[in-house]
Amino acid sequence: MATVLSPQEVSQHNTKDDLWVIIHGKVYDLTNFLPEHPGGQRIILKYAGQDATDAFDPIHPRDIIDRYLSPDVCKGEIDAGALAKVEKVETEAEKRVRLARESMPRLDEMYNAFDFESVAKTVLKPDAWAYYSSAADDEISMRENHNAFHRIWLRPRVMVDVKNIDMSTFMLGTQVSMPLYITGTALGKLGHPEGELVLTRSAAETNIIQMIPTLASCSFDEVVDAALATQTQWLQLYVNSDREITKAFVQHAEKRGIKGLFVTVDAPQLGRREKDMRVKYSDDAPGEMEKKEVSRDEGAARYISTFIDPSLSWKDLSWLKSITNMPIILKGVQTPEDAVLAYQNKCQGIVLSNHGGRQLDFAPSGIEILPEVMDALRRQGLNGKDFEVYVDGGIRRGSDIFKALALGATGVGIGRPALFAMSTYGQAGVTRLIQLFQDELLMCMRLMGAPTVKHITREMVDIRNLKDHFVANPVDHLSHGAYERMVPRGMLSKL
Repeated sequence: MATVLSPQEVSQHNTKDDLWVIIHGKVYDLTNFLPEHPGGQRIILKYAGQDATDAFDPIHPRDIIDRYLSPDVCKGEIDAGALAKVEKVETEAEKRVRLARESMPRLDEMYNAFDFESVAKTVLKPDAWAYYSSAADDEISMRENHNAFHRIWLRPRVMVDVKNIDMSTFMLGTQVSMPLYITGTALGKLGHPEGELVLTRSAAETNIIQMIPTLASCSFDEVVDAALATQTQWLQLYVNSDREITKAFVQHAEKRGIKGLFVTVDAPQLGRREKDMRVKYSDDAPGEMEKKEVSRDEGAARYISTFIDPSLSWKDLSWLKSITNMPIILKGVQTPEDAVLAYQNKCQGIVLSNHGGRQLDFAPSGIEILPEVMDALRRQGLNGKDFEVYVDGGIRRGSDIFKALALGATGVGIGRPALFAMSTYGQAGVTRLIQLFQDELLMCMRLMGAPTVKHITREMVDIRNLKDHFVANPVDHLSHGAYERMVPRGMLSKL
């Protein structure tokens, strides 16, 4: 019979050398694990002797303790009745979030992707907003991902029968309602208690594909179990330094029915995301527990970096192919040269992506390099059947999807828009977001004279200014209004 502990008893173990925490009704002794925690010691120290469930859930799958720590760290179960009586003091940040959520606009007042972002900025906790919205260095690439679409103009054809519009297509052999998928983004529970499960359900509801992230807040099996039997899911993979861990994960994913392996190749280390890094200053552990050796120089991204193998190279593709029969797609290709290498190495596709502008600032947007990538691949004999090209980053309108398809993409991925819709209105929000994309794409196809996806051709777009970064763009007030600019530390209190 499990030992039942009182909150008062647990609270006595609140020092760095004797540290217990409560997580999901169980009490764990994390004293020895403290120096090894990938996310740093600070967050564990903050909840020493307390219930850490709310802080634990957004960052970790629920089963991670059982998978990585020995059973003897569990000291017993907490007295749930006594814990419920422990008064919780609402912080100023929590009060702000609560009030903001109480005054959110109605869902039917969300008319575009930027509306969800603007609401998310007000209702997300500071650490969640910082992690989701942040990008590398000066965040030029993140903004350029969207701005680049403004340099592509449309060439509408008229007098075409567009009474019936069919935007369905095939992606890696799966028929979908439209050429859009939800890409893999980490830490879904930062925005919603159910995390990635919300995205799974909305993807099923709208018949699009969800890419499951390696570093989801939910466990991989939870996300797969939430899917319909007829639903297609892909897997985004960070290759672990311990290849046996990656092998076991990939083979388990294949057995569970995953239809595509998207290997992230643009993250040998994580970029400096300064908005995320600054959150530590407003969420420190108690001062008396802080020591010089406690890391204070990263945000939520610190948790992720230890999982990624910086030695990943082209020679590893043969090993990846040897452990799975799933199609292998390289996610994060940023030059025509690497696109050709992926094709020559017999991958099944690529994703042109700069990781949402979160890795290397001034890396090109996927849409900008798409035309030259397609030209390079066609010189290699690409016929469009055995190699698929996807684009993510900056997709905010149905017309953005149209432009990508016109330039040769098989489909596009959305990351932040889905997170912001999920964080604000849950499953209904994500479903409405996808429906907005559908409505916009349908209108664009009709006005462009393209009744089906196959009718969308390169001749329908004007890309003469696409590579010119200095051409004047129309001011995008929605984008500028939703974007939160970075400010020096000393200026925060003055804004």
